[in-house]
Amino acid sequence: EVQLVESGGGLVQPGGSLKLSCRVSGLLFSETDMCWVRQAPGKGLEWISGIKRSGTTNYLASVQGRFTISRDNAKNTLYLQMNSLKTDDTAVYRCATGYTAATQHRGQGTQVTVSS
Repeated sequence: EVQLVESGGGLVQPGGSLKLSCRVSGLLFSETDMCWVRQAPGKGLEWISGIKRSGTTNYLASVQGRFTISRDNAKNTLYLQMNSLKTDDTAVYRCATGYTAATQHRGQGTQVTVSS
C-alpha cells in the first residue's frame, strides 16, 4: 500500500517560515517524481512545486524564491521549505506523485495558516 504522510504545518505570522515533510512508503521513492500541491478554502487544487527523481525542480511563479522543494531519498522523504509566508499561502498542503501535476498518489495534507 502506498502511503504519503505530511507533517510540519501550523499557524505562522506573515513573513514567517515553516518546513513541511512528506514521508513516503510503498513505492520506489528514489525513482518517483514528486510534487507539492495546495488547496485554499473555497478554491481548487493548485500545483506549487515539483522535483524530478534527478533533482530538477520547478515552481509556481508566486512561490518562486520563497519556497524550496527538496528530497532525501535515503529517508524516503520529500520537503518543502517555505519562507516569507503570506496570508494567501493559507491552505491545506499535500504531497503527491508527479512533477508538474499531482498524479496517482496523494497524502491527506497538513494545514498551513498564515495570520497575524
